[in-house]
Amino acid sequence: MIKLHDLHFKPFISEKEIDATIQRMVDEVAAQLKDEIPVFVGVLNGSFMFVSDFVKKYPKPCEVTFIKLASYEGVKSTEDIERLIGLTQDLTGRTVVILEDIIDSGNTLAEIHRIFENENVKELLIATLFHKPEAYKKDFKLHYIGIDIPNKFIVGYGLDYDGLGRDLPEVYQLKTTQHMTNFVLFGPPGAGKGTQANFLKETYNLVHISTGDVFRSNIKNKSALGMLAKSFMDKGELVPDQVTIDMLNAEVEKNAGANGFIFDGFPRTNAQAKALDQLMDEKDSQIDAMIALEVDDEVLVQRLLGRGKTSGRPDDADERIIRNRITEYYKKTAVLKEYYMAQDKYCGVDGVGNISEITERLIKVIDKL
Repeated sequence: MIKLHDLHFKPFISEKEIDATIQRMVDEVAAQLKDEIPVFVGVLNGSFMFVSDFVKKYPKPCEVTFIKLASYEGVKSTEDIERLIGLTQDLTGRTVVILEDIIDSGNTLAEIHRIFENENVKELLIATLFHKPEAYKKDFKLHYIGIDIPNKFIVGYGLDYDGLGRDLPEVYQLKTTQHMTNFVLFGPPGAGKGTQANFLKETYNLVHISTGDVFRSNIKNKSALGMLAKSFMDKGELVPDQVTIDMLNAEVEKNAGANGFIFDGFPRTNAQAKALDQLMDEKDSQIDAMIALEVDDEVLVQRLLGRGKTSGRPDDADERIIRNRITEYYKKTAVLKEYYMAQDKYCGVDGVGNISEITERLIKVIDKL
């Protein structure tokens, strides 16, 4: 993730993919033009990197020139195009290939066609590295297209946001959920996860999504997903990951304007963690951390036995059951710890002490996210 001025951008297209795309486009142009010497026209400012890399790869003689047009203000493409720098050479009878960094609305392209109407060129060909088909509103043919991309603002590889970002060798996409913070809260039975989740959601104005609560609510309200989940549970089978993800997706959708989410009870496997990453990516967000409350086993056993005296839960009253639950927790979460550590997102927090002390430790971790 990078920040330019007041906005955050996430990685989108790698330097390697850009390089391979340009090579493909060069091969296509060279195959069509054969031994003809073309005039490549770059559209400044954005295309300077594209033009440079394109002509370096071009295998035959060529000429290069530039025109400069302005059509952006901030992150929006404007309707008015101002021609800043025009052509200075005679192009009569020549094949001209326009090298554009990006074509979205097509307003700039319309002005380019207007400019070349009186130049008496043999042929005008359009090559664009990036193309937004959802935004393109013109009828001009695009002869060579590098990569079709969604209609979202991008920076890097010559493209900027208010002057910044042109120097980046790869491309980044605007993160529309600018200030969302999401983390997975883990902890063995008796670690105080539920108590801390309640404090944290109030402190940071986050939405706490407990998988257990979501399941119970869907089943109680007899939602389609709830009835589907119940059909598996009634047969003693595990509820498929996709059903759980669909329930979580519905919860996220209901709280689309939230500052972020605390996920509690999910994921429990690598496959579920990957599914959650994909879900958040679709929401233009991400899981920022796995925060795990770390408590010694003996402390956990004594906490749960003490809780069992008032909770009425049979699984809090039997020491053997408690130890089995703790063992199962570590079996299931060990692989998840590795998953999030590989992403540098694992945060272990000492879960021993009074409630306020543990909360302060969690706050220090979350404030850094």
